[in-house]
Amino acid sequence: MTENSSNIRTTVVVVEDHALVRDGVKKLLETDLNLEVIGEASETDEAIEVIKALKPNVALIDLQLPGAGGVAVIEAIQKDSADTKALVVSAYDDYAYITAALDAGASGYLLKTANKNELCSAIVSVANGNTVLDKEVTARLNRRWHHEEHPFIELTSREADVLCAIAKGLSNKQIASKLSLGTRTVEGYVSNVLSKLGVSSRTEAAIWALDHHLIDSGTIVD
Repeated sequence: MTENSSNIRTTVVVVEDHALVRDGVKKLLETDLNLEVIGEASETDEAIEVIKALKPNVALIDLQLPGAGGVAVIEAIQKDSADTKALVVSAYDDYAYITAALDAGASGYLLKTANKNELCSAIVSVANGNTVLDKEVTARLNRRWHHEEHPFIELTSREADVLCAIAKGLSNKQIASKLSLGTRTVEGYVSNVLSKLGVSSRTEAAIWALDHHLIDSGTIVD
């Protein structure tokens, strides 16, 4: 069983198009007293509406959904349900799937090979504001990352703060609030960070932060 220091149950909506898988995940989560499944959905538009209405702490999302797909659900969460964290649970570990989900705003990416403890722990961790990546996903991203040369670049302390916030999945508005900065100032810092690191997306910046141990390694599922 996972531990939740606040003693408040983490609410979850399960988004999965296969009924047997969806029911299995629900039953598995219901055995953890720290978690409460409050809703479910089987396709894109339904998922968006259910999450918007129920406002769960975490939405478990399969990427292969009828309709526009799981990435569209993640994007809708960012727009309409900012307090909900998106945790992808997918059978696919392809770089394109992973980066699409993380770029859309997902706070984590697990493979369907994850066991109960890994899944339950990841849900609580994501709800607490951490980024969670399956170890196989991390290995694939690192292989892609190290394929090209990325020299170590020194960041200012404020740029490092912004990078850590990016790696935790915070939006520019959330970073501005956390660091007591203006949104435009944060946009400038983000641009500087991406330029210094030689990357083109927030996802690649997050990978850099993980690779250089700027965020807690406990956010990666082992």
